[in-house]
Amino acid sequence: ALRGVATGLSPRTGNRAVCYCDDCQAYAHFLGRTDVLDAHGGTDIFQITPSQVRITDGADRLRCMRLSENGLMRWYAGCCDTPLGNTLASARVPFVGVVHAVMDHAGDGRSRDEVLGRPRGYIYGRFAVGGLPRHAHPTAPIGMILRALGTLVSAAVRGKHRPSPFFDGSSGKPVTTPRVLSADERESLRQRVRTHAGSASG
Repeated sequence: ALRGVATGLSPRTGNRAVCYCDDCQAYAHFLGRTDVLDAHGGTDIFQITPSQVRITDGADRLRCMRLSENGLMRWYAGCCDTPLGNTLASARVPFVGVVHAVMDHAGDGRSRDEVLGRPRGYIYGRFAVGGLPRHAHPTAPIGMILRALGTLVSAAVRGKHRPSPFFDGSSGKPVTTPRVLSADERESLRQRVRTHAGSASG
């Protein structure tokens, strides 16, 4: 029921990465959507600015959760538990990591690689299912971190944190109250991630 569009996409306007971190895996388990993970537990993400994202239908279905009080704001569609993207807690930070599960590039006949470019990095591979993939970095390569920071600073200077579908333009507060998981809930998800990793590697 929730639909939207992202504009101005190209390999130059964003950073594409596949993240294997245990937080992203725990998030997929929270939603019951482990189908968004690849064989190693990775999530394909394209980092753009909130101003590039517009919800066209079903904005009332937008939901948010955080794995902890200081965790990322993880946005999803409450109607189907599809992950949408991740933001920081501040409305002034021009960043949203859009999850591939909501990307549809079929309209113009181009592949995802053609629209977004190939992933610039495979990060936090130390959490990957089955051990560190050959193509992955244990954490995140410094070159990719510097590029992301440069993109972030440039977007901040240009005021690309708004308009945002995730934060109110006047108050800067989230458009919906995030659900913050308790320590027990978080540990339960971690255990599911470990169990999933064990069964996959076995």
